[in-house]
Amino acid sequence: MNERGSVTVEAILAIAAIVMVLLLGVAAGRVIIAGAAVEAVARDAARQASIARTAAAAKAGAEASARESLASQSMNCTALKVTISTKGFSRPVGEAADVSATVSCTVPLADVTIPGLPGSVERSATSTSPLDPYRSRGA
Repeated sequence: MNERGSVTVEAILAIAAIVMVLLLGVAAGRVIIAGAAVEAVARDAARQASIARTAAAAKAGAEASARESLASQSMNCTALKVTISTKGFSRPVGEAADVSATVSCTVPLADVTIPGLPGSVERSATSTSPLDPYRSRGA
């Protein structure tokens, strides 16, 4: 019985399996890191919105903070959406109120070429921050 070349075939199959496992690890790591980054960005955006004096300033500040925070973390989102809820600014001074920020980031996975793996994954997070009840607010 001729078994010449069988070791070569087995080695190629083993290397292919190891490469697939490594690529899956890279993809999983990228998704997990992106999820954590999006949560941190949502927290930063909500906090930035909560220290603004007006709803318009809250939206502008939160969006700028979100983009800056993502850039500082070297996160590459193919699509970034920042939504700020400023309903709390319409509540009278003396009442408890808050603002919330929802951040969605589409994480590209196209460079991790594994059959069946999607080209991108969306990660989203929402965070809420209280407004100072005794500070003047403008809608």
